[in-house]
Amino acid sequence: MRRLRGPAAVLATALLLTGCAQSVDPIERLGKKAADGVRPHRTAPGRAYRAWGLARPLARSPVPPARPPADRPAAHGLPPVLDHVPTRDPVVFLTYDDGSDRDPRFVDMVRDLRLPVTLFLTDSVAAPAYGHFARLHALGAGIENHTVDHRAPAGLPYAGQRAGICGQQDRLRDRLGVRPRLFRPPYGSYDRTTLRAAAGCGISALVLWRAALTPAGLAYTHGPHRLRPGDIILVGPDETPGPPLRERTVRVLREVQGEGMTVGRLEDYVG
Repeated sequence: MRRLRGPAAVLATALLLTGCAQSVDPIERLGKKAADGVRPHRTAPGRAYRAWGLARPLARSPVPPARPPADRPAAHGLPPVLDHVPTRDPVVFLTYDDGSDRDPRFVDMVRDLRLPVTLFLTDSVAAPAYGHFARLHALGAGIENHTVDHRAPAGLPYAGQRAGICGQQDRLRDRLGVRPRLFRPPYGSYDRTTLRAAAGCGISALVLWRAALTPAGLAYTHGPHRLRPGDIILVGPDETPGPPLRERTVRVLREVQGEGMTVGRLEDYVG
């Protein structure tokens, strides 16, 4: 049985605690439907933060953002592996996996708070609801690669890993009109073959996480510590009855604000 490493173990713990296509409209039509489906503000923009349970507005990320070198330099043309971004900007990054959460009010939250988020989508999970993710993309959400079928890549042959990554590149291009630059391997599982396959599919960086949200709070991959500038946070899918995605996100935002930071757009910081 394959043993998962590093951040994979943290995610496995989180999943234990939390309980863990067919053709669609082309982007020309889907994009218009997505825009039409984003509801107008029901709350004055200046007061939106209160409606979502925050004590104060979410500060804007520095503009233009710094674009530091990768955390781990690329070796032999392979993409770097990141769990945080080396920056002094007071920002962290919110990331979401799979595409199982389709809380329609999460779209409202992203719109009202102008919240930068990055979605790592798996086709076998997200395919029934690409319209939902198109609405989020229309609001500025980053759409990135999480493989076609959510198989743990490490240990698989090159051809299988490449099919899982490149196949999802093609699906996201066809469904949403995007060509991701970032890839998150399912369960944080990867090996050198994964890096080679990702590079061959046009991926510029593998993205892991420094902290993952669990029912007990944020769990850190490098031991207990508080949030630091540049941390990548995984707000993972919740497969058990519990708070919807928007409420889990608010929980993280309160902690981020408590540390005097805000949320940045990951794609602005990772080239």
